Amino acid sequence: MEHQLVSKVKEAVNELYKVELPSVEFQPTRKDFEGDITLVVFPMLRYLKGNPEKIGSAIGEYLLKNVQDISEYNVIKGFLNLSLSDSYFLNAFNEIHSEKNYGIAKENTKGAVMVEYSSPNTNKPLHLGHIRNNLLGYSVAEILKASGNKVYKTQIINDRGIHICKSMLAWKRFGNGETPDSTGLKGDKLVGNYYVAFDKAYKKEIEQLVEAGKSREEAEQQAPILQEAQEMLRQWEAGNSEVVSLWKTMNSWVYEGFEETYSNLGVDFDQLYYESDTYLLGKDVVEDGLKRGVFYRKEDGSVWIDLTDEGLDEKIVLRSDGTAVYMTQDIGTAIQRVKDFPDITGMVYTVGNEQDYHFKVLFLILKKLGFSWAEHLYHLSYGMVDLPSGKMKSREGTVVDADDLIIDMARTAEEISKELGKLDAYSEKEKQNLYQIIGLGALKYYILKVDPKKRILFNPEESVDFQGNTGPFIQYTYARIQSILRKAGYDESNSENSSTKTTLELHQKERELIKLVQLFPETVQAAADQFSPALVANYIYDLVKEFNSFYQQVSILGEKKEEVRTFRVKLSAEVAAVIRNGFSLLGISVPSRM
Repeated sequence: MEHQLVSKVKEAVNELYKVELPSVEFQPTRKDFEGDITLVVFPMLRYLKGNPEKIGSAIGEYLLKNVQDISEYNVIKGFLNLSLSDSYFLNAFNEIHSEKNYGIAKENTKGAVMVEYSSPNTNKPLHLGHIRNNLLGYSVAEILKASGNKVYKTQIINDRGIHICKSMLAWKRFGNGETPDSTGLKGDKLVGNYYVAFDKAYKKEIEQLVEAGKSREEAEQQAPILQEAQEMLRQWEAGNSEVVSLWKTMNSWVYEGFEETYSNLGVDFDQLYYESDTYLLGKDVVEDGLKRGVFYRKEDGSVWIDLTDEGLDEKIVLRSDGTAVYMTQDIGTAIQRVKDFPDITGMVYTVGNEQDYHFKVLFLILKKLGFSWAEHLYHLSYGMVDLPSGKMKSREGTVVDADDLIIDMARTAEEISKELGKLDAYSEKEKQNLYQIIGLGALKYYILKVDPKKRILFNPEESVDFQGNTGPFIQYTYARIQSILRKAGYDESNSENSSTKTTLELHQKERELIKLVQLFPETVQAAADQFSPALVANYIYDLVKEFNSFYQQVSILGEKKEEVRTFRVKLSAEVAAVIRNGFSLLGISVPSRM
Protein backbone atom coordinates (compact mmCIF):
# COMPACT_ATOMS: atom_id res chain seq x y z
CA MET A 1 0.00 0.00 0.00
CA GLU A 2 2.75 2.48 0.91
CA HIS A 3 4.44 1.89 -2.45
CA GLN A 4 1.15 2.67 -4.25
CA LEU A 5 0.59 5.79 -2.13
CA VAL A 6 4.08 7.12 -2.84
CA SER A 7 3.35 6.88 -6.55
CA LYS A 8 -0.06 8.55 -6.16
CA VAL A 9 1.30 11.40 -4.01
CA LYS A 10 3.96 12.15 -6.64
CA GLU A 11 1.21 12.04 -9.27
CA ALA A 12 -0.95 14.42 -7.18
CA VAL A 13 1.87 16.96 -6.67
CA ASN A 14 2.75 16.86 -10.35
CA GLU A 15 -0.87 17.43 -11.38
CA LEU A 16 -1.69 20.04 -8.73
CA TYR A 17 1.62 21.96 -8.58
CA LYS A 18 3.53 20.92 -11.72
CA VAL A 19 6.45 19.71 -9.54
CA GLU A 20 8.34 16.40 -9.71
CA LEU A 21 8.93 15.20 -6.13
CA PRO A 22 12.14 13.13 -5.69
CA SER A 23 10.88 11.39 -2.54
CA VAL A 24 7.85 11.05 -0.27
CA GLU A 25 7.92 10.34 3.48
CA PHE A 26 5.25 8.22 5.19
CA GLN A 27 5.04 7.08 8.80
CA PRO A 28 2.47 5.22 10.95
CA THR A 29 -0.24 7.55 12.25
CA ARG A 30 0.25 8.56 15.87
CA LYS A 31 -2.06 6.87 18.38
CA ASP A 32 -3.73 10.15 19.35
CA PHE A 33 -4.63 10.99 15.72
CA GLU A 34 -7.28 9.40 13.53
CA GLY A 35 -5.86 7.51 10.58
CA ASP A 36 -3.71 4.55 9.55
CA ILE A 37 -0.81 6.05 7.62
CA THR A 38 0.54 9.62 7.63
CA LEU A 39 2.13 11.66 4.88
CA VAL A 40 4.69 14.13 6.25
CA VAL A 41 4.19 17.36 4.27
CA PHE A 42 7.06 19.43 5.70
CA PRO A 43 9.87 17.90 3.55
CA MET A 44 7.87 18.90 0.44
CA LEU A 45 8.19 22.60 1.28
CA ARG A 46 11.66 22.54 -0.26
CA TYR A 47 9.94 22.01 -3.61
CA LEU A 48 6.48 23.57 -3.05
CA LYS A 49 5.53 27.04 -1.90
CA GLY A 50 2.50 27.42 0.29
CA ASN A 51 0.82 26.57 3.58
CA PRO A 52 1.53 22.95 4.64
CA GLU A 53 -2.05 22.44 5.81
CA LYS A 54 -3.47 23.59 2.48
CA ILE A 55 -0.99 21.43 0.58
CA GLY A 56 -1.92 18.45 2.78
CA SER A 57 -5.65 19.03 2.20
CA ALA A 58 -5.23 19.30 -1.56
CA ILE A 59 -3.21 16.05 -1.70
CA GLY A 60 -5.72 14.36 0.64
CA GLU A 61 -8.64 15.33 -1.59
CA TYR A 62 -6.77 14.01 -4.66
CA LEU A 63 -6.02 10.68 -2.96
CA LEU A 64 -9.61 10.31 -1.74
CA LYS A 65 -10.83 10.58 -5.35
CA ASN A 66 -8.07 8.49 -6.97
CA VAL A 67 -7.17 5.73 -4.50
CA GLN A 68 -9.95 3.23 -3.88
CA ASP A 69 -8.63 2.12 -0.46
CA ILE A 70 -8.55 5.65 1.05
CA SER A 71 -11.79 6.17 2.99
CA GLU A 72 -11.09 9.58 4.59
CA TYR A 73 -8.35 11.98 5.62
CA ASN A 74 -7.54 14.75 8.06
CA VAL A 75 -4.72 17.30 8.22
CA ILE A 76 -3.06 18.36 11.46
CA LYS A 77 -0.41 21.02 10.88
CA GLY A 78 2.02 19.47 8.38
CA PHE A 79 0.71 15.90 8.68
CA LEU A 80 -1.82 14.33 6.31
CA ASN A 81 -3.44 11.40 8.15
CA LEU A 82 -5.04 8.88 5.79
CA SER A 83 -7.64 6.30 6.82
CA LEU A 84 -7.73 3.06 4.88
CA SER A 85 -10.99 1.30 4.03
CA ASP A 86 -12.30 -1.81 5.77
CA SER A 87 -12.12 -3.64 2.44
CA TYR A 88 -8.37 -2.90 2.26
CA PHE A 89 -7.78 -4.46 5.69
CA LEU A 90 -10.00 -7.46 4.94
CA ASN A 91 -8.25 -8.10 1.64
CA ALA A 92 -4.91 -7.85 3.44
CA PHE A 93 -6.13 -10.27 6.11
CA ASN A 94 -7.32 -12.77 3.51
CA GLU A 95 -3.88 -12.71 1.89
CA ILE A 96 -2.18 -13.24 5.26
CA HIS A 97 -4.57 -16.01 6.25
CA SER A 98 -4.04 -17.91 3.00
CA GLU A 99 -0.26 -17.87 3.39
CA LYS A 100 1.37 -20.83 5.09
CA ASN A 101 4.10 -19.79 7.56
CA TYR A 102 3.23 -16.13 7.11
CA GLY A 103 6.23 -13.86 7.62
CA ILE A 104 8.80 -16.65 7.23
CA ALA A 105 10.71 -16.50 3.93
CA LYS A 106 11.75 -19.63 2.05
CA GLU A 107 15.25 -20.66 3.10
CA ASN A 108 18.15 -19.99 0.75
CA THR A 109 16.50 -17.22 -1.25
CA LYS A 110 19.51 -15.17 -0.10
CA GLY A 111 23.16 -16.09 0.46
CA ALA A 112 24.61 -18.52 3.00
CA VAL A 113 25.75 -17.17 6.38
CA MET A 114 27.73 -18.87 9.12
CA VAL A 115 26.79 -17.90 12.68
CA GLU A 116 29.28 -18.67 15.44
CA TYR A 117 28.16 -18.77 19.06
CA SER A 118 28.88 -20.43 22.40
CA SER A 119 32.61 -21.25 21.82
CA PRO A 120 33.32 -22.24 25.44
CA ASN A 121 36.53 -23.25 27.19
CA THR A 122 36.75 -26.91 28.19
CA ASN A 123 37.91 -26.12 31.72
CA LYS A 124 34.52 -25.20 33.16
CA PRO A 125 30.76 -25.63 32.69
CA LEU A 126 28.63 -23.11 30.84
CA HIS A 127 27.39 -20.17 32.94
CA LEU A 128 24.93 -17.27 32.71
CA GLY A 129 27.22 -15.32 30.38
CA HIS A 130 27.34 -18.31 28.01
CA ILE A 131 23.54 -18.46 28.14
CA ARG A 132 23.21 -14.95 26.71
CA ASN A 133 25.77 -15.83 24.04
CA ASN A 134 23.97 -19.05 23.08
CA LEU A 135 20.50 -17.53 23.07
CA LEU A 136 21.62 -14.56 20.96
CA GLY A 137 23.56 -16.65 18.45
CA TYR A 138 20.86 -19.29 18.07
CA SER A 139 18.09 -16.69 17.70
CA VAL A 140 20.01 -14.60 15.16
CA ALA A 141 20.67 -17.78 13.16
CA GLU A 142 16.94 -18.62 13.18
CA ILE A 143 15.99 -15.04 12.24
CA LEU A 144 18.49 -14.99 9.36
CA LYS A 145 17.04 -18.30 8.18
CA ALA A 146 13.50 -16.87 8.41
CA SER A 147 14.57 -13.87 6.32
CA GLY A 148 15.74 -16.17 3.50
CA ASN A 149 19.37 -16.98 4.29
CA LYS A 150 20.87 -20.43 4.33
CA VAL A 151 22.50 -20.66 7.76
CA TYR A 152 25.30 -22.77 9.21
CA LYS A 153 25.47 -22.74 13.01
CA THR A 154 28.95 -23.30 14.39
CA GLN A 155 31.20 -22.91 17.39
CA ILE A 156 34.93 -23.10 17.98
CA ILE A 157 35.65 -25.00 21.17
CA ASN A 158 38.63 -23.62 23.10
CA ASP A 159 40.06 -27.01 24.04
CA ARG A 160 43.76 -26.15 24.50
CA GLY A 161 45.92 -23.71 26.39
CA ILE A 162 47.13 -23.05 29.91
CA HIS A 163 43.61 -22.88 31.41
CA ILE A 164 42.93 -26.47 30.27
CA CYS A 165 46.24 -27.62 31.74
CA LYS A 166 45.35 -26.02 35.08
CA SER A 167 42.28 -28.28 35.41
CA MET A 168 44.27 -31.31 34.23
CA LEU A 169 47.08 -30.71 36.71
CA ALA A 170 44.69 -30.14 39.63
CA TRP A 171 42.90 -33.41 38.80
CA LYS A 172 46.25 -35.27 38.75
CA ARG A 173 47.21 -33.76 42.12
CA PHE A 174 43.91 -33.90 43.99
CA GLY A 175 41.54 -36.12 42.00
CA ASN A 176 42.38 -39.61 43.24
CA GLY A 177 41.18 -40.95 39.89
CA GLU A 178 37.58 -39.78 40.24
CA THR A 179 35.38 -39.60 37.14
CA PRO A 180 31.89 -38.35 36.28
CA ASP A 181 30.62 -41.91 36.70
CA SER A 182 32.25 -42.39 40.11
CA THR A 183 31.04 -39.01 41.44
CA GLY A 184 27.67 -38.68 39.69
CA LEU A 185 28.71 -35.22 38.52
CA LYS A 186 28.33 -33.90 34.96
CA GLY A 187 31.76 -33.98 33.32
CA ASP A 188 31.97 -30.25 32.75
CA LYS A 189 31.16 -29.59 36.42
CA LEU A 190 33.77 -32.08 37.60
CA VAL A 191 36.49 -30.50 35.43
CA GLY A 192 35.35 -27.02 36.48
CA ASN A 193 35.78 -27.98 40.14
CA TYR A 194 39.44 -28.73 39.45
CA TYR A 195 39.91 -25.37 37.75
CA VAL A 196 38.71 -23.78 41.01
CA ALA A 197 40.94 -26.17 43.01
CA PHE A 198 43.96 -25.07 40.96
CA ASP A 199 43.25 -21.42 41.70
CA LYS A 200 43.01 -22.07 45.45
CA ALA A 201 46.30 -23.99 45.48
CA TYR A 202 47.96 -21.32 43.31
CA LYS A 203 46.90 -18.51 45.66
CA LYS A 204 48.13 -20.48 48.66
CA GLU A 205 51.56 -20.95 47.07
CA ILE A 206 51.73 -17.24 46.19
CA GLU A 207 51.15 -16.30 49.82
CA GLN A 208 53.82 -18.76 50.98
CA LEU A 209 56.36 -17.24 48.56
CA VAL A 210 55.44 -13.69 49.62
CA GLU A 211 55.97 -14.69 53.28
CA ALA A 212 59.36 -16.11 52.26
CA GLY A 213 60.40 -12.69 50.95
CA LYS A 214 59.41 -12.73 47.27
CA SER A 215 57.57 -9.79 45.74
CA ARG A 216 53.97 -10.55 44.78
CA GLU A 217 54.82 -10.25 41.10
CA GLU A 218 57.71 -12.72 41.49
CA ALA A 219 55.53 -15.07 43.54
CA GLU A 220 52.82 -15.09 40.87
CA GLN A 221 55.38 -16.10 38.22
CA GLN A 222 57.36 -18.57 40.34
CA ALA A 223 54.56 -20.48 42.08
CA PRO A 224 55.47 -24.17 41.50
CA ILE A 225 51.94 -25.23 40.50
CA LEU A 226 51.82 -22.59 37.74
CA GLN A 227 55.25 -23.59 36.44
CA GLU A 228 54.11 -27.22 36.40
CA ALA A 229 50.99 -26.27 34.41
CA GLN A 230 53.16 -24.37 31.93
CA GLU A 231 55.40 -27.43 31.56
CA MET A 232 52.29 -29.58 30.98
CA LEU A 233 51.27 -27.22 28.15
CA ARG A 234 54.73 -27.58 26.58
CA GLN A 235 54.43 -31.37 26.83
CA TRP A 236 50.97 -31.25 25.19
CA GLU A 237 52.33 -29.18 22.31
CA ALA A 238 55.20 -31.67 21.96
CA GLY A 239 52.68 -34.54 21.76
CA ASN A 240 53.54 -36.26 25.06
CA SER A 241 51.33 -39.36 24.98
CA GLU A 242 50.43 -39.36 28.69
CA VAL A 243 49.45 -35.66 28.71
CA VAL A 244 47.52 -35.94 25.42
CA SER A 245 45.67 -39.01 26.72
CA LEU A 246 44.60 -37.18 29.91
CA TRP A 247 43.60 -34.14 27.80
CA LYS A 248 41.39 -36.29 25.56
CA THR A 249 39.80 -38.04 28.54
CA MET A 250 38.95 -34.89 30.49
CA ASN A 251 37.73 -33.06 27.36
CA SER A 252 35.42 -35.98 26.55
CA TRP A 253 33.86 -35.56 30.01
CA VAL A 254 33.30 -31.89 29.31
CA TYR A 255 31.76 -32.47 25.85
CA GLU A 256 29.18 -34.86 27.30
CA GLY A 257 28.28 -32.21 29.88
CA PHE A 258 28.06 -29.46 27.25
CA GLU A 259 25.75 -31.58 25.07
CA GLU A 260 23.34 -32.04 27.97
CA THR A 261 23.29 -28.30 28.65
CA TYR A 262 22.76 -27.43 24.98
CA SER A 263 19.91 -29.91 24.81
CA ASN A 264 18.27 -28.43 27.92
CA LEU A 265 18.75 -24.91 26.55
CA GLY A 266 17.34 -25.88 23.14
CA VAL A 267 20.27 -24.82 20.96
CA ASP A 268 22.16 -26.80 18.33
CA PHE A 269 25.08 -26.64 15.89
CA ASP A 270 25.75 -27.80 12.34
CA GLN A 271 29.55 -27.78 12.53
CA LEU A 272 32.09 -27.86 15.35
CA TYR A 273 35.64 -26.50 15.18
CA TYR A 274 38.31 -27.19 17.81
CA GLU A 275 41.13 -24.82 18.69
CA SER A 276 43.47 -27.80 18.96
CA ASP A 277 42.91 -28.25 15.20
CA THR A 278 42.92 -24.56 14.23
CA TYR A 279 45.62 -22.98 16.39
CA LEU A 280 48.30 -23.46 13.71
CA LEU A 281 46.09 -22.10 10.91
CA GLY A 282 46.90 -18.69 9.48
CA LYS A 283 50.70 -18.88 9.45
CA ASP A 284 50.79 -19.60 5.71
CA VAL A 285 48.37 -16.71 5.11
CA VAL A 286 50.71 -14.38 7.01
CA GLU A 287 53.67 -15.54 4.91
CA ASP A 288 51.69 -14.87 1.74
CA GLY A 289 50.63 -11.46 3.10
CA LEU A 290 54.28 -10.61 3.80
CA LYS A 291 55.15 -11.20 0.17
CA ARG A 292 52.27 -8.97 -0.94
CA GLY A 293 53.14 -6.17 1.49
CA VAL A 294 50.02 -6.53 3.65
CA PHE A 295 52.26 -7.35 6.67
CA TYR A 296 55.80 -6.32 7.54
CA ARG A 297 58.59 -7.89 9.62
CA LYS A 298 60.33 -6.09 12.48
CA GLU A 299 64.03 -6.47 13.33
CA ASP A 300 63.31 -9.09 16.00
CA GLY A 301 61.58 -11.26 13.38
CA SER A 302 58.01 -10.66 14.54
CA VAL A 303 55.38 -9.91 11.89
CA TRP A 304 52.94 -6.97 12.15
CA ILE A 305 50.30 -5.05 10.25
CA ASP A 306 50.03 -1.25 10.38
CA LEU A 307 46.40 -0.11 10.68
CA THR A 308 47.10 3.45 11.87
CA ASP A 309 45.71 4.92 8.63
CA GLU A 310 42.37 3.29 9.53
CA GLY A 311 42.38 4.83 13.02
CA LEU A 312 43.60 1.65 14.73
CA ASP A 313 47.14 0.71 15.77
CA GLU A 314 49.85 -1.75 14.77
CA LYS A 315 48.95 -5.37 15.41
CA ILE A 316 51.24 -8.37 15.80
CA VAL A 317 50.30 -11.50 13.81
CA LEU A 318 53.38 -13.68 14.40
CA ARG A 319 55.76 -13.60 17.38
CA SER A 320 59.52 -13.37 16.88
CA ASP A 321 59.86 -17.12 17.55
CA GLY A 322 57.35 -17.81 14.75
CA THR A 323 54.46 -18.82 17.01
CA ALA A 324 50.94 -17.61 16.29
CA VAL A 325 48.78 -15.24 18.31
CA TYR A 326 44.98 -15.46 18.58
CA MET A 327 44.61 -13.08 15.64
CA THR A 328 46.63 -15.42 13.41
CA GLN A 329 44.46 -18.44 14.10
CA ASP A 330 41.25 -16.37 13.75
CA ILE A 331 42.42 -15.29 10.29
CA GLY A 332 43.18 -18.90 9.39
CA THR A 333 39.93 -20.26 10.86
CA ALA A 334 37.79 -17.77 8.92
CA ILE A 335 39.50 -18.78 5.67
CA GLN A 336 39.16 -22.49 6.54
CA ARG A 337 35.42 -22.10 7.12
CA VAL A 338 34.93 -20.66 3.65
CA LYS A 339 36.95 -23.57 2.23
CA ASP A 340 34.72 -26.00 4.13
CA PHE A 341 31.50 -24.22 3.08
CA PRO A 342 32.22 -22.48 -0.26
CA ASP A 343 28.72 -20.97 -0.49
CA ILE A 344 29.31 -18.75 2.58
CA THR A 345 28.83 -15.06 1.75
CA GLY A 346 29.21 -13.75 5.30
CA MET A 347 29.86 -14.67 8.94
CA VAL A 348 28.45 -13.56 12.29
CA TYR A 349 30.60 -13.84 15.42
CA THR A 350 28.65 -13.85 18.71
CA VAL A 351 31.26 -12.64 21.20
CA GLY A 352 31.12 -10.26 24.18
CA ASN A 353 31.85 -6.56 23.75
CA GLU A 354 35.26 -6.85 25.44
CA GLN A 355 36.42 -8.21 22.06
CA ASP A 356 35.12 -5.27 19.96
CA TYR A 357 38.61 -4.10 19.03
CA HIS A 358 39.81 -7.60 18.17
CA PHE A 359 37.06 -8.05 15.58
CA LYS A 360 37.57 -4.61 14.04
CA VAL A 361 41.19 -5.61 13.43
CA LEU A 362 40.32 -9.14 12.23
CA PHE A 363 37.75 -7.95 9.70
CA LEU A 364 40.07 -5.22 8.40
CA ILE A 365 42.97 -7.67 7.95
CA LEU A 366 40.76 -10.10 6.01
CA LYS A 367 39.63 -7.24 3.74
CA LYS A 368 43.23 -6.19 3.15
CA LEU A 369 44.05 -9.79 2.25
CA GLY A 370 41.49 -9.45 -0.54
CA PHE A 371 38.69 -11.80 0.53
CA SER A 372 35.38 -10.58 -0.94
CA TRP A 373 33.33 -12.22 1.81
CA ALA A 374 35.20 -10.10 4.38
CA GLU A 375 32.83 -7.25 3.46
CA HIS A 376 30.02 -9.26 5.09
CA LEU A 377 31.49 -10.10 8.50
CA TYR A 378 29.63 -8.98 11.60
CA HIS A 379 30.56 -8.98 15.27
CA LEU A 380 27.37 -9.63 17.25
CA SER A 381 28.71 -7.76 20.26
CA TYR A 382 26.80 -8.03 23.52
CA GLY A 383 27.00 -6.66 27.04
CA MET A 384 27.62 -8.62 30.20
CA VAL A 385 24.90 -10.23 32.28
CA ASP A 386 25.06 -9.10 35.89
CA LEU A 387 23.29 -10.43 38.94
CA PRO A 388 22.04 -8.49 41.94
CA SER A 389 24.87 -10.20 43.87
CA GLY A 390 27.59 -8.83 41.56
CA LYS A 391 30.08 -9.98 38.91
CA MET A 392 30.79 -13.66 38.23
CA LYS A 393 34.30 -15.18 38.34
CA SER A 394 34.92 -18.70 37.01
CA ARG A 395 38.22 -19.39 38.74
CA GLU A 396 36.74 -18.43 42.12
CA GLY A 397 33.69 -20.61 41.58
CA THR A 398 31.25 -17.68 41.86
CA VAL A 399 29.58 -18.11 38.46
CA VAL A 400 25.90 -18.90 38.01
CA ASP A 401 25.97 -22.35 36.47
CA ALA A 402 23.79 -22.66 33.34
CA ASP A 403 22.27 -26.01 34.37
CA ASP A 404 21.49 -24.77 37.87
CA LEU A 405 19.89 -21.63 36.44
CA ILE A 406 17.64 -23.64 34.08
CA ILE A 407 16.48 -25.76 37.04
CA ASP A 408 16.00 -22.67 39.22
CA MET A 409 13.90 -21.00 36.52
CA ALA A 410 11.55 -23.99 36.40
CA ARG A 411 11.36 -23.91 40.21
CA THR A 412 10.58 -20.19 40.19
CA ALA A 413 7.87 -20.78 37.58
CA GLU A 414 6.43 -23.49 39.82
CA GLU A 415 6.35 -21.23 42.89
CA ILE A 416 4.73 -18.31 41.08
CA SER A 417 2.23 -20.56 39.25
CA LYS A 418 1.17 -22.12 42.57
CA GLU A 419 0.70 -18.70 44.15
CA LEU A 420 -1.54 -17.63 41.25
CA GLY A 421 -3.35 -20.97 41.08
CA LYS A 422 -2.95 -21.01 37.31
CA LEU A 423 -2.24 -24.73 36.91
CA ASP A 424 -4.50 -26.27 39.56
CA ALA A 425 -6.39 -28.41 37.04
CA TYR A 426 -3.28 -30.12 35.66
CA SER A 427 -1.74 -33.52 36.44
CA GLU A 428 1.67 -33.50 38.13
CA LYS A 429 3.40 -34.57 34.89
CA GLU A 430 1.66 -31.80 32.92
CA LYS A 431 2.63 -29.28 35.59
CA GLN A 432 6.31 -30.26 35.54
CA ASN A 433 6.39 -29.99 31.75
CA LEU A 434 4.74 -26.56 31.88
CA TYR A 435 7.14 -25.33 34.58
CA GLN A 436 10.02 -26.18 32.23
CA ILE A 437 8.37 -24.36 29.29
CA ILE A 438 7.45 -21.31 31.38
CA GLY A 439 10.78 -21.11 33.22
CA LEU A 440 12.93 -21.49 30.10
CA GLY A 441 10.66 -19.13 28.15
CA ALA A 442 10.98 -16.55 30.91
CA LEU A 443 14.77 -16.80 30.90
CA LYS A 444 15.09 -16.58 27.12
CA TYR A 445 12.62 -13.75 26.68
CA TYR A 446 14.12 -11.68 29.52
CA ILE A 447 17.54 -11.85 27.86
CA LEU A 448 16.47 -11.55 24.21
CA LYS A 449 14.06 -8.61 24.63
CA VAL A 450 17.07 -6.40 25.49
CA ASP A 451 19.18 -4.88 22.73
CA PRO A 452 22.30 -7.10 22.50
CA LYS A 453 24.66 -4.17 23.07
CA LYS A 454 23.11 -3.32 26.44
CA ARG A 455 24.25 -4.80 29.72
CA ILE A 456 21.60 -6.86 31.57
CA LEU A 457 20.86 -7.11 35.28
CA PHE A 458 19.17 -10.50 35.44
CA ASN A 459 16.36 -10.93 37.98
CA PRO A 460 14.81 -14.46 37.86
CA GLU A 461 11.65 -13.56 39.82
CA GLU A 462 10.96 -10.52 37.63
CA SER A 463 11.38 -12.59 34.47
CA VAL A 464 8.66 -15.07 35.51
CA ASP A 465 6.04 -12.38 36.18
CA PHE A 466 2.76 -13.23 34.44
CA GLN A 467 2.14 -9.52 33.79
CA GLY A 468 4.14 -7.02 31.76
CA ASN A 469 6.82 -7.50 29.12
CA THR A 470 7.71 -11.11 30.00
CA GLY A 471 7.75 -14.51 28.35
CA PRO A 472 5.06 -16.01 30.63
CA PHE A 473 2.68 -13.10 29.90
CA ILE A 474 2.99 -13.81 26.17
CA GLN A 475 2.76 -17.58 26.64
CA TYR A 476 -0.37 -17.13 28.75
CA THR A 477 -2.01 -15.02 26.02
CA TYR A 478 -1.14 -17.66 23.41
CA ALA A 479 -2.73 -20.36 25.60
CA ARG A 480 -5.82 -18.13 26.03
CA ILE A 481 -6.20 -17.88 22.25
CA GLN A 482 -5.86 -21.68 21.94
CA SER A 483 -8.70 -22.04 24.44
CA ILE A 484 -10.87 -19.73 22.30
CA LEU A 485 -10.05 -21.76 19.19
CA ARG A 486 -10.90 -25.05 20.90
CA LYS A 487 -14.25 -23.69 22.11
CA ALA A 488 -14.99 -22.38 18.59
CA GLY A 489 -14.12 -25.76 17.05
CA TYR A 490 -11.58 -24.02 14.85
CA ASP A 491 -9.80 -26.26 12.34
CA GLU A 492 -6.71 -24.58 10.91
CA SER A 493 -6.38 -27.04 8.01
CA ASN A 494 -9.91 -26.30 6.77
CA SER A 495 -9.67 -22.57 7.38
CA GLU A 496 -6.75 -21.60 5.13
CA ASN A 497 -8.75 -21.63 1.90
CA SER A 498 -11.83 -19.82 3.25
CA SER A 499 -11.91 -16.07 2.63
CA THR A 500 -13.63 -13.47 4.75
CA LYS A 501 -16.13 -11.24 2.93
CA THR A 502 -14.65 -7.81 2.32
CA THR A 503 -18.01 -6.16 3.00
CA LEU A 504 -17.72 -6.67 6.76
CA GLU A 505 -17.63 -3.56 8.89
CA LEU A 506 -14.54 -3.67 11.10
CA HIS A 507 -14.22 -2.67 14.72
CA GLN A 508 -11.26 -0.33 15.33
CA LYS A 509 -9.61 -3.02 17.46
CA GLU A 510 -9.80 -5.45 14.54
CA ARG A 511 -8.15 -2.90 12.27
CA GLU A 512 -5.37 -2.33 14.81
CA LEU A 513 -4.71 -6.06 15.10
CA ILE A 514 -4.53 -6.55 11.33
CA LYS A 515 -2.15 -3.58 11.05
CA LEU A 516 0.17 -5.13 13.62
CA VAL A 517 0.02 -8.59 12.03
CA GLN A 518 0.95 -6.96 8.70
CA LEU A 519 4.20 -5.76 10.31
CA PHE A 520 5.49 -9.25 11.13
CA PRO A 521 7.42 -9.95 7.86
CA GLU A 522 9.16 -6.56 7.91
CA THR A 523 9.94 -6.99 11.61
CA VAL A 524 11.67 -10.31 10.87
CA GLN A 525 13.61 -8.67 8.03
CA ALA A 526 14.62 -5.70 10.21
CA ALA A 527 15.75 -8.09 12.98
CA ALA A 528 17.87 -9.96 10.40
CA ASP A 529 19.36 -6.73 9.02
CA GLN A 530 20.21 -5.48 12.52
CA PHE A 531 21.07 -8.91 14.03
CA SER A 532 18.67 -8.08 16.87
CA PRO A 533 16.21 -10.62 18.34
CA ALA A 534 14.98 -7.77 20.57
CA LEU A 535 13.01 -6.39 17.60
CA VAL A 536 11.05 -9.64 17.28
CA ALA A 537 10.59 -9.99 21.06
CA ASN A 538 9.19 -6.50 21.55
CA TYR A 539 7.03 -6.72 18.42
CA ILE A 540 5.40 -9.89 19.80
CA TYR A 541 4.80 -8.11 23.12
CA ASP A 542 3.09 -5.21 21.32
CA LEU A 543 0.95 -7.68 19.37
CA VAL A 544 -0.05 -9.50 22.55
CA LYS A 545 -0.96 -6.23 24.29
CA GLU A 546 -3.13 -5.27 21.29
CA PHE A 547 -4.81 -8.69 21.28
CA ASN A 548 -5.61 -8.45 25.00
CA SER A 549 -7.14 -5.02 24.42
CA PHE A 550 -9.19 -6.50 21.54
CA TYR A 551 -10.23 -9.45 23.75
CA GLN A 552 -11.44 -7.13 26.51
CA GLN A 553 -13.38 -4.77 24.23
CA VAL A 554 -14.78 -7.03 21.51
CA SER A 555 -16.90 -10.15 21.95
CA ILE A 556 -15.50 -13.12 20.06
CA LEU A 557 -17.46 -16.29 20.84
CA GLY A 558 -20.42 -14.25 22.14
CA GLU A 559 -20.87 -12.39 18.84
CA LYS A 560 -24.34 -13.16 17.38
CA LYS A 561 -23.53 -12.62 13.70
CA GLU A 562 -21.92 -15.82 12.47
CA GLU A 563 -19.72 -14.25 9.79
CA VAL A 564 -18.38 -11.69 12.30
CA ARG A 565 -17.78 -14.41 14.91
CA THR A 566 -16.01 -16.58 12.33
CA PHE A 567 -13.78 -13.68 11.26
CA ARG A 568 -12.82 -12.86 14.85
CA VAL A 569 -11.90 -16.49 15.52
CA LYS A 570 -9.75 -16.54 12.36
CA LEU A 571 -8.12 -13.24 13.34
CA SER A 572 -7.34 -14.69 16.79
CA ALA A 573 -5.85 -17.78 15.13
CA GLU A 574 -3.65 -15.62 12.92
CA VAL A 575 -2.39 -13.66 15.95
CA ALA A 576 -1.59 -16.97 17.67
CA ALA A 577 0.32 -18.19 14.60
CA VAL A 578 2.44 -15.02 14.56
CA ILE A 579 3.14 -15.38 18.31
CA ARG A 580 4.15 -19.02 17.77
CA ASN A 581 6.36 -18.25 14.76
CA GLY A 582 7.89 -15.20 16.42
CA PHE A 583 8.65 -17.06 19.64
CA SER A 584 10.10 -19.94 17.61
CA LEU A 585 12.66 -17.48 16.22
CA LEU A 586 13.64 -16.75 19.83
CA GLY A 587 13.87 -20.47 20.62
CA ILE A 588 10.84 -20.26 22.94
CA SER A 589 8.03 -22.80 23.12
CA VAL A 590 4.38 -21.83 23.55
CA PRO A 591 2.00 -24.09 25.51
CA SER A 592 -1.47 -24.84 24.13
CA ARG A 593 -2.87 -24.88 27.68
CA MET A 594 -1.81 -22.85 30.67
